[in-house]
Amino acid sequence: MEATVRKLATDAGTLWSRAVQFTEEKLGQAERTELDVHFENLVARAEATRIYTERILKQTEYLLQPNPNARIEDYFFEKIEGKAPPRMTNLECLGHDMVQAGREFGPGTPYGSALISAGEIEKAMGAIEREFVQNTAHAFLVPLGNFLNGDCKTIAKERKLLESKRLDLDTCKSRLRKAHVAEIRTMAELDVHKAETEFERQAEITRLLMEGISSTHVNHHRCLKDFVDSQTTYFAKCYQHMLQLQKELGSSSTSQATKDTTMPDLSHLALSSAMPTGPAVLGLDSPMSVSPGTCARRARVLYDYDAADVSELSLLADEVIMVYSLPGMDYDWLMAEKAGQRGKVPVTYLELLN
Repeated sequence: MEATVRKLATDAGTLWSRAVQFTEEKLGQAERTELDVHFENLVARAEATRIYTERILKQTEYLLQPNPNARIEDYFFEKIEGKAPPRMTNLECLGHDMVQAGREFGPGTPYGSALISAGEIEKAMGAIEREFVQNTAHAFLVPLGNFLNGDCKTIAKERKLLESKRLDLDTCKSRLRKAHVAEIRTMAELDVHKAETEFERQAEITRLLMEGISSTHVNHHRCLKDFVDSQTTYFAKCYQHMLQLQKELGSSSTSQATKDTTMPDLSHLALSSAMPTGPAVLGLDSPMSVSPGTCARRARVLYDYDAADVSELSLLADEVIMVYSLPGMDYDWLMAEKAGQRGKVPVTYLELLN
């Protein structure tokens, strides 16, 4: 019991001495032991790594799960049960509702069929999104989180301990400067020597830990590449699915337009006088730049296109073809000819040339 009381008294005295030294340093009444420039640079680098790793981690979590309520719910599930329950992505929810609506409106109707096709594609992209989120969490978020919860906290703990050792050293130095009696001065010199040894040993430990930040950067660089690879795969798969959906919806609208040809289409007669007759360059946002009945023109293909049926014409990016419109033809399509072949092509894949 006596030893415990003595230890508590010693610890309290040490804390008081550190507080006094810290206060006098802030007031400019006491000298402070400074670390070398290399050490200070390591401290700045370690602190910057901590700050920006926290920001990148947080923003990546926001990217993967934009809903703050869902993030909080997942956090509590992980803390309580160790794993959050599976959750449908927004794309999957949208796809599910589209499919249900298409079945309600009738799979045999153009709109119902289109809704079902779009819904299935949205659900497929939702599954791809879930895979992307899982890969990113495993390959990118986990390593960054491990650094913040492991090495980063260890460095902070050792730096705090180093600051305590520095305050102890400067307190001993202050006592030595104030000692005028030979016996007290000798004891003060021994305290300074002991405090310097402990301070230098702690400074070396902290320095080695902070120099390990270079290895951390190498590891995080590798994790970043994995994240970018996953993101590239995710967007590439989504792009392919959307091209497929665009082709399906385009072919279905063309089929419907073919069925409607039993009724005379006189819209082009009204449009021909209002549409410009001079040359124009067709962009992605101006599919009606060409009025029906105009002469054949040269066009450059912007993207590869695979024909959905025999009425269409396959295209290769950058090739130049001849295109023209026909009366009653859907404004999203043009007739094209190349190498003796003829068929419909989507306007959005072309750039008309002067």
